[in-house]
Amino acid sequence: MKVLYTGSFDPITNGHLDLIKRCSDKFENVVVTIFNNNSKEHFFTVEERFRLVSEAVKDLQNVTVDMTEDMTVNYAKNHNIDLIVRGLRAVSDYEYELKIASINKHLYPELETLFMIASPDYSFISSSIVKEVAMYGGDISDLVPKNVIAAIDDKLRRELK
Repeated sequence: MKVLYTGSFDPITNGHLDLIKRCSDKFENVVVTIFNNNSKEHFFTVEERFRLVSEAVKDLQNVTVDMTEDMTVNYAKNHNIDLIVRGLRAVSDYEYELKIASINKHLYPELETLFMIASPDYSFISSSIVKEVAMYGGDISDLVPKNVIAAIDDKLRRELK
């Protein structure tokens, strides 16, 4: 079965990576898709995020990475995917994700959403927290893959010049 895991991944975190690995263990084919929202200001460009995610999952043979500006339901339809996996860290995530899953189901009745609970070690991690900790010089080595640490350091150094 092919499943879709979506996000902005700005940047990919160890929480995202844990969920991707768990999906990789359970499903035949995992499509990780970076959704680019042009109305949002991103830390990394979509191309940079694509590269960072691709590097982070390179050892997972059944995981592919893609990027799009399309709606999730359209992407799923166009790629013959009828299951989306979403991670939940807290009750607030559930409330938001339930609304999204409901509208997705309304627009594409064949599309199912599977909620996976974040591993306790990663339930507090978000891309926003990672960026904030990094901007204040905090240690993010337990929060993101190694390739992301270097990318954030490079980006912050360039912005400070």
